Amino acid sequence: MAKIISNDPIHLIKLAVGVDDVGHLHALQSSRLFDFDGALATCAWTRRKPTRDGGLLNGGSIYWIIKGRIQARQAFLGFEMEDTDEGPYCRLVLDPALMLVAAMPHRAFQGWRYLDPAKAPPDLRFFDPDLAAEDDEMPADLAAQLRDAGLI
Repeated sequence: MAKIISNDPIHLIKLAVGVDDVGHLHALQSSRLFDFDGALATCAWTRRKPTRDGGLLNGGSIYWIIKGRIQARQAFLGFEMEDTDEGPYCRLVLDPALMLVAAMPHRAFQGWRYLDPAKAPPDLRFFDPDLAAEDDEMPADLAAQLRDAGLI
């Protein structure tokens, strides 16, 4: 039986280890900015390169779990393998723009997993670090708790 390869968009989901909130993720990634084929990019690291990279590069994103909830996503720009003293690593090349998503609870796990686009939380707005402290919207954790309780 032939293997079916699809280039439909697919996503990854990954735990943002040690990250307190979306502003913290933004600050960490801002320190990793670099030029990737003429575009500004940032990155995250993982041990293994996703095998379904065609779908990831065709409109796919990485969704970040922060404090037990999916809270943000970033579009994929590419992948680069690098050899280190600890062995090979895959650099996930990401668009530096963070899209806030409707916070959704998710259990922790190691590494990354594929995320079915039908199960991805909806986008809210792009994260703006200049407005984050002045944001008068409901905190993401409170909104998620109310959503989980069926109140919003």
